[in-house]
Amino acid sequence: MDSSLLSSPFTLLLITLIVIGILKVVTAMYRSYFFWKNKGVPYLPNSLSSLIMGWKLFFGRISFADHFKFLYDYFPNAKYVGMMDFGTPVVLLRDPELIRDITVKDFEHFPDHRSFVDEDLEPLFGKNIFALRGDRWKEMRNTLSPSFTASKMKMMFDLISKCSEDFVNYLADHPEICHEMETKGVFRRYTNDVIATAAFGISVNSMKDQDNEFYMRGVEATKFSGGFLVMVKMVLMRAFPKFSKWMGLTFFPSATAKFFKTVVAETIKAREEQNIVRPDMIHLLMQARDKKSASTHQMSLDDIVSQAFIFFFAGFDTSSTLMCFVVHELAVNKDIQDRLRQEVQQYFVEGNGKISYDSLSQMSYMDMVISEALRKYPPSFFIDRLCAKRYELPSSQPGCKNVIVEPNNMLMFPVYGLHRDPQYFPNPDKFDPERFSEENKDNIVPYSYLPFGHGPRKCIGNRFALMETKILIAHLLQRFTLKTTEKTVEPVVFNTKEFSLQPVGGFWVSLEKRET
Repeated sequence: MDSSLLSSPFTLLLITLIVIGILKVVTAMYRSYFFWKNKGVPYLPNSLSSLIMGWKLFFGRISFADHFKFLYDYFPNAKYVGMMDFGTPVVLLRDPELIRDITVKDFEHFPDHRSFVDEDLEPLFGKNIFALRGDRWKEMRNTLSPSFTASKMKMMFDLISKCSEDFVNYLADHPEICHEMETKGVFRRYTNDVIATAAFGISVNSMKDQDNEFYMRGVEATKFSGGFLVMVKMVLMRAFPKFSKWMGLTFFPSATAKFFKTVVAETIKAREEQNIVRPDMIHLLMQARDKKSASTHQMSLDDIVSQAFIFFFAGFDTSSTLMCFVVHELAVNKDIQDRLRQEVQQYFVEGNGKISYDSLSQMSYMDMVISEALRKYPPSFFIDRLCAKRYELPSSQPGCKNVIVEPNNMLMFPVYGLHRDPQYFPNPDKFDPERFSEENKDNIVPYSYLPFGHGPRKCIGNRFALMETKILIAHLLQRFTLKTTEKTVEPVVFNTKEFSLQPVGGFWVSLEKRET
């Protein structure tokens, strides 16, 4: 080889970059494997099996549920374990008492979620209440909280109840749909209409107008399945946020962001011009925008759009999935369905054929059924918190040291693992609403049940999600008997290509019309 080539500036630069790259990879690998070991903490990955599980997840060979259950079960006697998430140290908390301390008692040490979306690149997602941090999160929480009080839920109840009645009436008038129905696609139409009227003040009937733009944009925005390429994009955005920003990677198509921004802008304009006052989220956000204060962030149109969108995003997909699992379990467990229908019919009779907000709130068995569905099929596999101030954790297990969690380290609460742990929920794979009866619910270990999180960062829309789910189930049970079909998968086998809990082949039931 020509010695002059080896001594050329370009070659020397290339060799230097290669050496630096190799050193960085080796350093990252060393840090990944020995960071927690050097602290004397049980850690992952520490075996070939855990690496294999990670690759199986990446290539869609196992479900997210199975992966997170594997992580949770790996050290069954540890209060927490250490792991790495793309170079970021993570503590996986398994102990409910520690979860209580982190989420409530010592909240100021862990006030935020980890965010990997640049709000300038993706304002539709990056500016919402879930992603905001610090004082901006507090301001937005204070702004939005009045939308979700019991009194505001009661005011919105009639709107939501009408959506539910219209939806169920459509099914009753179209028995050909009900003979064998994939509920996820159908229930998303209901949640679409509910969010459209409650958050955006827009009346939509997605059963009659199947291809309305509001619904089609919702499908587009929540479509995170798609296999390997979608997984690669998600990994890049989490592991290399700066590179992702440079590449222009976003969660949502630009047309989707433009649609929601236009809808909100036109709604605000119409309300201002016509002096329309409606007790919903848009109105509260408009009021917050008009408040002038040097100490608070001045709310922009993007801020308003982002809050309205995250409400839509969560309600459209997450709530509809909960409804699907509730209907699935009622179809599979006829005795539970019959008992719940009996309760529902009692309140329909007392209300002269109508269900009020107060009567819905009094349905104790309905609450037990929904609570058990949230236990068995939680909306999130895990909840995260980002460390803001140094924090000392007690030893994970006998013989281990106390551990200092540093700022920017992350904590994860393994919701799915806790909900499926027989230590807290005996026979966890059984759908058993009696766990949440008046006699039994006090036996549930506090902070082992986390469907909506806990503390100040608890899901702000949980009361709304429960209300729209319960009223739909009530109307369905009054009009139909829920039955399984040949396509119903029981026990449920989770789809490995989906980020959320979804059965292989979808949610299939049959609705048999009842005489009322």
